[in-house]
Amino acid sequence: MVYDGPVMDNHFHLNRQGRFLDAARDFQRVGGTHIVLVHCPDFSSPPTTREGHSKAYRDTVEMAASVRKEVGLSTRVVLGPHPAAFAHQFEKWVLEDGEDGKQQAVNNYRDSIDAALPFIEEGEAHAVGEVGRPHWPVSADIWALSNELLEETMHLAAQGGFSLQLHVEGESDETYGDLAKMALRQGMDLTRLVRHYSPPNIDRNYTHGLTPSVLAGKGAIETLLATYEQRSHGFFLETDYMDDLRRPGAVLGPKTVPKRTKQLLDAGVPEDVMWDTHHDLPLRVYGEATSP
Repeated sequence: MVYDGPVMDNHFHLNRQGRFLDAARDFQRVGGTHIVLVHCPDFSSPPTTREGHSKAYRDTVEMAASVRKEVGLSTRVVLGPHPAAFAHQFEKWVLEDGEDGKQQAVNNYRDSIDAALPFIEEGEAHAVGEVGRPHWPVSADIWALSNELLEETMHLAAQGGFSLQLHVEGESDETYGDLAKMALRQGMDLTRLVRHYSPPNIDRNYTHGLTPSVLAGKGAIETLLATYEQRSHGFFLETDYMDDLRRPGAVLGPKTVPKRTKQLLDAGVPEDVMWDTHHDLPLRVYGEATSP
């Protein structure tokens, strides 16, 4: 069927040393209209001061402005500390300085969150993320501290009325329920807790009221078709496009979400469901996109 509505990729990275605007143009050429540009840290040397975090976030905000002006895509921005960057700093600093290193890592995480908030308050960013906890085996200390800081961030989101994009482990059926309990303890609206890189099962009994952002790989279509009628309130589609020239096949390419949207429509998903995925739900979760 012909669909001329919006198409949004909910988790898209760009890199000035990567394909950058050409990747955004690829998305646009196949029908994409909106992206959620998620901050990607320099994993080799992530910031260690609040000023450093602010400077890195400013660059992401300015990349979003270039996407709007030079490509013509509406763009939302998500800023925050990637859980991998935090976990690796924690490991390094504790090894070097023990308890002092642990506190340094905690302070740096909090600085990274605090640095993101003014961008949201000023309308230059739309959510905090991707935050979460390690999605690989770690020590009990790192796991406990990651959960403590994640719940602290949920508290801030509840108080501030902003959304979070989460990057968490993907292999456990208990993950959604665990996250929902944490968020509810902090008074957070579960709709505003977005699970990035989520499995394609979007049955409400599985997602526990969170908003799933489904990685739109080939294998996702069948499960989405089997579960979308049992969804809680909606779902997003994403690529987690990396824009890393050293890893050209990593995750999914920028053309994927428009193609999967067409496949879902052709398979019988009603147009109003896709309109909700790409328009209504983003408004509820993030607010208005910044247009070109």
